[in-house]
Amino acid sequence: MKPKQWYESLFENYANKYDNESFTQGTCGECDFLEKEFGYDKSLKILDVGCGTGRHAIELTKRGYKVTGIDFSESQLSRAREKAASEKLEIDFRKHDARNLPFEKEFDASIMLCEGGFPLMETDEMNYEILRNVTKSLKHPSKLIFTTLNGLFPLFNSVEKFCSETSEAGNAIYRNNSFDLMTFRDHNITEFEDDNGNKKTLDCNERYYIPSEITWLLKSLGFVKIGIYGAKLGAFSREDKLTIMDFEMLVIAEK
Repeated sequence: MKPKQWYESLFENYANKYDNESFTQGTCGECDFLEKEFGYDKSLKILDVGCGTGRHAIELTKRGYKVTGIDFSESQLSRAREKAASEKLEIDFRKHDARNLPFEKEFDASIMLCEGGFPLMETDEMNYEILRNVTKSLKHPSKLIFTTLNGLFPLFNSVEKFCSETSEAGNAIYRNNSFDLMTFRDHNITEFEDDNGNKKTLDCNERYYIPSEITWLLKSLGFVKIGIYGAKLGAFSREDKLTIMDFEMLVIAEK
């Protein structure tokens, strides 16, 4: 049997704790931005890739949008369904691997926020498959909005220091970070407590991308208009020029 990847183990039983992580607290502000990008058009069909516990899908549904949420983790999806049911919302949450999606030109827009699978995969080819499958799921014209790790940040800053400064009590702890200049991957030890109170330690690595790589990948998939900005938690804006101090970048691509 194939051993589990770190991201599979991480999200096995981590849904409630995940909702308390500091990086998940900007939902309403982020959805304000998304609505503006969608032109407040409630007829749009939106695909939320790596929807996790459904925070963006639920908030957008409350605002009148039709959202399909997909995720690799049954634990995260169960929590998303519970939350939606408690608010009497009907949302189509489905278990799918974003590298192999069944959709073909079905959606007007897609979001992939807080990494949403990309760039957690173990190879660049797998990360590309996520972008390719999401693109295949979109109609023409359409819009893809996602956040990803900014490769300029670790060249000038400590990822470990940033994570410790932005983490709250009870959040996951990241240590022994080492950034590989040849692969642009940050390797680290992640320590956290799952929803049952079990302490877990995982060897993790994530791919950081520089803006020109993202632009090239998206152009190769047929996107013609690509904007890349700094991603501020809960306050996405096209006014925020990407800098070396931005941990994440916000990507808006249109085809």
